[in-house]
Amino acid sequence: MGGLRSIVLATSLSIANHAAAAEQVNVYAAGSLRSVLTDIAKVWEPAGSVKIIFTFGASGLLKERIEMGEAAEVFASANTEHPATLAKAGLTNDMKIFARNDICALHAPKITVTADTLLDLILDPAIKLGTSTPKADPSGDYAWMVFERAEKIRAGAFAKLDAKALKLTGGRDSPPPTAGRNVYGELVATGKADVFLTYCTNAAQAIREQPTLKSVALGTALAVGADYGVTVTKKGGAR
Repeated sequence: MGGLRSIVLATSLSIANHAAAAEQVNVYAAGSLRSVLTDIAKVWEPAGSVKIIFTFGASGLLKERIEMGEAAEVFASANTEHPATLAKAGLTNDMKIFARNDICALHAPKITVTADTLLDLILDPAIKLGTSTPKADPSGDYAWMVFERAEKIRAGAFAKLDAKALKLTGGRDSPPPTAGRNVYGELVATGKADVFLTYCTNAAQAIREQPTLKSVALGTALAVGADYGVTVTKKGGAR
């Protein structure tokens, strides 16, 4: 996420410059940005006059909250569709792509898998395949893109994966993660999923917390990338 720091800081500064007597900036952001944005705030806040207040969650659900009038000034989404929709509706300024991620397969230590054998593994009826919730969370949408790619490799794969995938996170009724813990790591470590399709950054964080877990990048035929979009709400005053 090479451009993340500079663009988020520039966006926050823009709001601070245009919002009269602003004391804080409300940033609604994808959960996969929690670690890096929190680190940015720790570095930047002591040097500035504006406090950054974060609300992290599934990007689709955050978009709906902004549409209903919640007081976000910055929206950093794990896709471009949601911020572009807000901009088209006149609720925000133009959307900018500011970061990129990829989908990886986080898996339990008992499993041996490579990029070449991943499709066979996740199609195995005995393997519990975890995903986030499509529509509510872009991570789920990207998982279904993986399924679509799988169909091009093996006829019938999409239907099997669509039927077996466990939507364990990112939905309106999904249980909240343990505070300070990576939810994907916990779900795999506790056996609720044997394999979880999530962002590579999430997988790396899960492994830092639980070193016995492993991850594998998707092979070229299955690979799906994620462009992250950021936008500033017009109530934030940015130009």
